[in-house]
Amino acid sequence: MAPQASAAAGLDVEAIEHDMAGFAGTSLLRDGYVGHAKLVVDRATDTLVGATFVGADIAELVHAATVAVVGGVTLDTLWHVVPSYPTVSEILLKLLEARGRVGAAAARPR
Repeated sequence: MAPQASAAAGLDVEAIEHDMAGFAGTSLLRDGYVGHAKLVVDRATDTLVGATFVGADIAELVHAATVAVVGGVTLDTLWHVVPSYPTVSEILLKLLEARGRVGAAAARPR
């Protein structure tokens, strides 16, 4: 769900965005990789309600995000899903790191 559609549905959302160039997974895929990733999160429930990925070889990312959206997965839970290294799926961790831990995840000792 895009941020505009989320607002129209009455959700208070935030978008988390990250460039997909220059990290190990995309660098191994090809030189000069160009791509962009965005997650849309419902602030009230801290669940993923949408995602957009633009770039080469992102099909697995789309599938993983679809499973998370349909399953009502919280960002707290996503912190426990460790992406394979080095792969394009590292972007999921980069997006979580860009947002930082909030709520229950931030209160727990690491």
